[in-house]
Amino acid sequence: MSLLLEIAGLTVGYGAGPTAVLAVQDVDLAVHTGEVVGIAGESGCGKSTLALAATGLLDPPGRVLQGGVRYAGQDLLRLPPAALRHVRLRQIAMVFQASMNVLNPVLRIRDQFLDAMQAHGITSRREAVERTQAVFELVKVPARFLDAYPHQLSGGMRQRTVIALSLVLEPRLIFMDEPTTALDVVVQRAILQSVNDLRVQRDFAVVFITHDLSLLIEIADRIAIMYAGYLVEEASGPELYQQPLHPYTQALMQAFPPLGAVRSRLQGIPGQPPDLRQLPPGCPFAARCGKVRQGTCDTVRPAMTIVTPGHRVACHLYPVSTEGGKQA
Repeated sequence: MSLLLEIAGLTVGYGAGPTAVLAVQDVDLAVHTGEVVGIAGESGCGKSTLALAATGLLDPPGRVLQGGVRYAGQDLLRLPPAALRHVRLRQIAMVFQASMNVLNPVLRIRDQFLDAMQAHGITSRREAVERTQAVFELVKVPARFLDAYPHQLSGGMRQRTVIALSLVLEPRLIFMDEPTTALDVVVQRAILQSVNDLRVQRDFAVVFITHDLSLLIEIADRIAIMYAGYLVEEASGPELYQQPLHPYTQALMQAFPPLGAVRSRLQGIPGQPPDLRQLPPGCPFAARCGKVRQGTCDTVRPAMTIVTPGHRVACHLYPVSTEGGKQA
């Protein structure tokens, strides 16, 4: 698989001066053609901010303070607005959080698709309608809903329609931010199966953002865990399930019931996430961690360590080697 998107040292803040809030700090993440990369973590950990910054959709007072985002060799953060607009939807699409509400309530579905395609150079109405009908068929939305208003569609159908809109120009990368949160589990399953089938057919990559770690373990090739703006662990889905290393990841794994296992009491994560305006000097998870090492975890920020090929973690339980390389 070829490298499609590379996020390097990305730091994003809201506001300016001493009151600025750093929502994402020094995040490195790569996405390859055709793979699904999941991002999980509690509310406020920086998942959505990371996606918005990477796609150039972050509005003031949000600002990229340092780092870079390269897509297919070009630096997205340095592109002029007109060039970045051309990349969006045609190359990189976004399915927003609460995306069922992003459709214009006073325009028919057909007109919203035609407007999007016209903005990207498809001026032939016949071609635009054919493309819309094709993606409707792919996501299993009946063609009769083309002339409907959004309120005439069920929640599941609206979600499928937004996904169809993200696919209509055949992008190579799609960010999906909590795309099925408001849907029941049956509709969730059907939509995710449709997206996966389309990914296999069209070979696009997906960055899937969710609170549901159990869902990511099932659908993602790789999973990145975020906490308090930091990336704290990254591994393949199977390896993260079988051997989570970071105490936060382990706590998340213990917070949902395993299917088919002996019934047991679930363990919640004690305490609350730290205030991003006043992060502690050491590991941001130290105050909630059952494996904390006083004098180290609460004073020194852990560096990202490669434990095994493809599995890295930011935790003092897995120290960086003195030779400058990394060890388990």
